[in-house]
Amino acid sequence: MQLASKHALVTGGRQGIGRGIVHAFLREGATVLTCGRGDRPDDLPDACGWHRTDVASPEQVAHLAKATGALDILVNNAGVQVEKTVEDSTDADWELVMGVNARGVFNCCRAFLPLLRKGGSIINIGSISGQVADPEMALYNASKAFVHGLTRSIAVDHGPHIRCNAICPGWIETGMLDAGFTLADEPEVAREEALRRHPVRRFGKPEDIAEMAVWLASDLAGFANGQLFTIDGGLTAASPLQPGFC
Repeated sequence: MQLASKHALVTGGRQGIGRGIVHAFLREGATVLTCGRGDRPDDLPDACGWHRTDVASPEQVAHLAKATGALDILVNNAGVQVEKTVEDSTDADWELVMGVNARGVFNCCRAFLPLLRKGGSIINIGSISGQVADPEMALYNASKAFVHGLTRSIAVDHGPHIRCNAICPGWIETGMLDAGFTLADEPEVAREEALRRHPVRRFGKPEDIAEMAVWLASDLAGFANGQLFTIDGGLTAASPLQPGFC
């Protein structure tokens, strides 16, 4: 029960990584609230509170902060993905991706920093796409690079009151991963080739990210601050010229 007596907010807990973190936090004894742009999911655990919130809206996030009150843990997980180059991206694409992935994280950090108890932890969900560029993912790549930079700034400006770190997932078995493979000419072939690029020979699961989030939220990570923790099964560690990973 590493998070007993702690209060946590996880944005975007409807599915995928966010839902995995919700379950892990509940298991470790935290009181958990999550939010999303739609109605409460029918399969959300009864022990988890729900708020209908668009994190891209400063007004809605301010309302969420007022309703939530003091926190020990803030996880900025809500995110969207658009598969386009800069040339093909529209103003609407910019507003959607940067609104949720970048402004949404900023909105939540700004609103909840005054509400985080001393020793609190902010965990931002970044991506390896913020460190290396995935093809035809220009806005998504840029939005995650913003998250990484904001993470460092908050750690520097607001310690020792709080800690702020980012988790940078690789390819995780979520709807976003499936959507990416549908763009390939041969989705199944693309999936097999991608698997061969992972030294662990599998894609990640939401639970893999959730376990790192538990550690960062706990007192055991008291000296971890301003860091980007890559969890990608070794994908970005391998040279593209290494036999077996080409």
